[in-house]
This record gives sequence, C-alpha cells and structure tokens, in this order.
Amino acid sequence: MRSLVLSSSAILLATTAFAQMPPPPPPGSPPLAWQQSMTIGGTVTRFTLTPRGDLDGLILSDGTQVHVPPHLSAELAAAVKSGDAVTVSGSRSPTGALFIAASVTDAASNQTIIDRGPPAPGLMPPPPPPGVPVAGAQNTMVQGRVQRLLRGPAGDVDGALLDDGTVLRMPPHVAYQFATLLAPGQIVAAQGWGLNTGYGRVIDVQSVGRSLGQLREPFAPQPGTPPAPAPVSSRP
Repeated sequence: MRSLVLSSSAILLATTAFAQMPPPPPPGSPPLAWQQSMTIGGTVTRFTLTPRGDLDGLILSDGTQVHVPPHLSAELAAAVKSGDAVTVSGSRSPTGALFIAASVTDAASNQTIIDRGPPAPGLMPPPPPPGVPVAGAQNTMVQGRVQRLLRGPAGDVDGALLDDGTVLRMPPHVAYQFATLLAPGQIVAAQGWGLNTGYGRVIDVQSVGRSLGQLREPFAPQPGTPPAPAPVSSRP
C-alpha cells in the first residue's frame, strides 16, 4: 500500500510539473525575446580572437560581448578600430549573455559590415583538428587573473580574457570542467598553442590549473554525453 501511495504521488508530481511547462509556440508566432532584432551602441574597448587568430567579436565599454562571425574578420579589422563608437544590430543569445551581430556600423569610418551568411565551401581554410596548432603557433604557458568569461554564439562559455589581455580559448566542455578556475577574479594558469597578433595574444588551451605547477589536461567527453549547460545570466 505504501509503495502504491508513493508511486501515485510521484505520478501526480510529474503530471503537475509537466502541466506547468509552457506549450511550444504555434507556427508563425512572434520570436522569443532573445530572438528579437534590436540595435545597441557603444565604444569598442578590444576585439576577441579565435584560436587561429581571426577576429570574432568586440567587447564594448559597458562590458557587452558582441559576436561577429570569424569569416568577417578581415572586414571587421578594416572597418572598426579600438576606441571607435559603433552601432550593432542583431539579437541576444539564448542566455542573454552575448549579443550576436547581424551588422556593425563604425561611426569613425562610416563603414558597415553585414553578415550575409558563411562563405561557400572551399573559400575559407578549414579549422585545424583539435590539438593541432595553426601555422606560427608556439607552445605557450601563461598565468594571470581572469577578467571576464568569453562565450560562443550559443551563449556557452568557451574561454576567458585575462587582465593582461591574453585570450584563452577552449571547447565549452573544457570550460565547464574548469569553471571554478575560470571565474572572474580567479588566478588561473594555462598551457597551449599561443599566437601573437596585432590584436593581442590568443592561446588554444590544452591544459589548465591553479598555477603553472598544477596544470592538468581536461577529460575527453564521453560518446553520447550532452553538451555542458550554459550558465543562465544576463550579465556579460
């Protein structure tokens, strides 16, 4: 009898929870809030970098991280300079922590770059396999204080910016494993393939630790393991 009561209670709780879930939006309904197009403005304080040294976004003076597709790297570099005022049209990522640009207009150069989608296959060099350095990269070790987290287009954490301007990049599952070390204000050490560019240093991280003497490699994700959840936050 007790088992029956417990089973009935569990079914009731599950049914109640399911009933409280919002139904999916009907076809043709307005986009969710994070999908709605909007325009923001600000002053560029720095650029963000991919592991291969391409520009993939901006950090504005109010702390907003703006994602710009890496295939627009050359156009972004030609149109926008650090310290320029820009107007950005686009939408927020699902977590609200990243602004995804559809276009960027620079007030100083009066140039606008527009994302018209990725280039045709073969027009861009393929990304290097995981763990394989790009041309010119050197084995690099760094230790510093985390200034802020960096995120990918889906809003998931895929790196960090250190106080000295070094950009650390890593897959989201690695950032999730080392989340406590990558928290803003924490001292973190990293080793990986480093590139020095005209926009700063970027490291494709291979190992992380509390100090250079405590570095450890991340665990490989198991087959079938879902991606690490992205922290839900509206803060940059």
